[in-house]
Amino acid sequence: KMAVRLAGGLQKMVALLQRNNVKFLAIVTDCLQILAYGNQESKLIILASQGPVELVRIMRSYDYEKLLWTTSRVLKVLSVCSSNKPAIVEAGGMQALAMHLGHPSQRLVQNCLWTLRNLSDAGTKVDSMEALLQSLVTLLASSDLNIVTCAAGILSNLTCNNQRNKVTVCQVGGVDALVHTIVNAGDREEITEPAVCALRHLTSRHVESEMAQNAVRLNYGIQVIVKLLHPPSRWPLIKAVIGLIRNMALSQANHGPLCENGAIHHLVRLLMRAFQDTQRQRASVASSGSQPSNVYADGVRMEEIVEGTVGALHILARESHNRTIIRQQNVIPIFVQLLFSEIENVQRVAAGVLCELATDKEGAEVIEHEGATAPLTELLHSRNEGVATYAAAVLFRMSEDKPQDYKKRLSMELTNSLFREDQNLWAGGDLGMPPDLQDMLEPDQMLDAMYSQGPPSVHSSHGGRPFSQSGGY
Repeated sequence: KMAVRLAGGLQKMVALLQRNNVKFLAIVTDCLQILAYGNQESKLIILASQGPVELVRIMRSYDYEKLLWTTSRVLKVLSVCSSNKPAIVEAGGMQALAMHLGHPSQRLVQNCLWTLRNLSDAGTKVDSMEALLQSLVTLLASSDLNIVTCAAGILSNLTCNNQRNKVTVCQVGGVDALVHTIVNAGDREEITEPAVCALRHLTSRHVESEMAQNAVRLNYGIQVIVKLLHPPSRWPLIKAVIGLIRNMALSQANHGPLCENGAIHHLVRLLMRAFQDTQRQRASVASSGSQPSNVYADGVRMEEIVEGTVGALHILARESHNRTIIRQQNVIPIFVQLLFSEIENVQRVAAGVLCELATDKEGAEVIEHEGATAPLTELLHSRNEGVATYAAAVLFRMSEDKPQDYKKRLSMELTNSLFREDQNLWAGGDLGMPPDLQDMLEPDQMLDAMYSQGPPSVHSSHGGRPFSQSGGY
C-alpha cells in the first residue's frame, strides 16, 4: 500500500474514475477504498485530486450494483474525514446517495445509510432534501435494526435547526413513523435516542410544530415517551425526552395526558436527583478548595438536566391543575435555590416557573416563605432581559395582597431597575403587568438554545459521541 501511495498511485486511480467501463471502475473504487481506509493522508490526496466529485458522479450515473456498492464504500470511508465531508456534501453527495435507498441490494442501502449518517451533521443547510427525507421515513418501518438506527440518526441531524426539513418530515408522516419506531424499539437506545431527538426537533419552532405536538399524542406516544424517563434509560436519552416533553407541553391538549402519565412526578424526581448531584459537587469543591468542575453522567452535564426539567415544569405550570401538583411535590425550595445559580439559563427557567406558580395565592405565599424576595430583587438587575422580566413578574404577583405603600415602593423599584436596562422592556412603561408575559418572553423560542448547542449532530450515540462520527474510518 505504501509503495502505491509513494508512487502517486492514488492520483492516477482518481483520474481513472472518468472511464466508463463499469467492471473496471468497480476494481478502481475497490482499490481506493483499501488505500483510504484508516489512512488520513490518502483521504486528503483523494480530495485534492477531485475524488469526491467523481465518486458522486458515479453514484448518479450508473446502475451496476457492484460499482455502486464499491463506490459507496469509498464515500463511507471519506465521510468520516472532516475535510472530505463538506466536499462530498457540496458535490451533491447526499442527494446522489438518496437515489439508492430503495435498491433491493441490502449491502448497498446499508453503506449509503452509513455514509449519509456520517454526512448528515454537515448537511443541515442543504436544499432539495425532500426525496431523501421521504425515503428515510419509509425506512423507519424496516425490519433491519441497523437500517432503522441509521434512518433515525440521519432524520435527527437533518431536522436540527432546519425549518424546511422539519416541515417536509411532518408532511410525509414522519411524526407517526417516529412514534411507532420508539414504541417498537423498546429499550434499544441506539434507536430511541435519535428518534426522540428527531421528535424534539419536529415539535418546536416551525409552522407545523403544533400539528407535530398533537400527532405524538394521537399516536399514543405520550405514555411511551414518559416511560423513557424511568430506568434503565441513560442520561443522553433522558435529556432528549425531557426536551420533547417540554415541547409537547406547548400544546394545551397534551397537559392532561402528560399529567395522567406521571410526567410532572418524574420531572421533579429527575430535577431533585440532578440538583443534589450538583450541590454535592459544589460542597466537595468548597471543602477541598479545588477548581469547580461540571458534574457529568454518560457525557451529560447535570446542570443541563436541571435546566431541562425546570424548563419543562415551567411550560406545564401554565395550567392550574398542574400548578397544584407541582406545589404538592415540595419542589419550590429548589426553584428558589436555583435563583442563586451562576448559569443564566438556569436562573431564567427558575424565575420562569416561579412566575407561573405565583399566579396562585398559595404558590405566591410558599415562594415568599422560602425566601425568594431577596434573590428576585437582585435578579431585577440581571443583564439578561428574560431573567429580569420574570423576576419582576414574580415580585409583582407576590405583592398582590400587600399594603398599598409596599406596592408603590415595589412599583418604583421595578420601574427603576427595568428602565435602567431597557427603555422598551415594559410596553408603555405601565406597571399594571403586561397582559401576557409569555408572549413577550416566548420561552419556547428561548429554551431551544439548550438543546441546540454543540455540533448539529445534537444527539450522542453511545459513549457520548455524536452519531456523525460512527461507521468507518
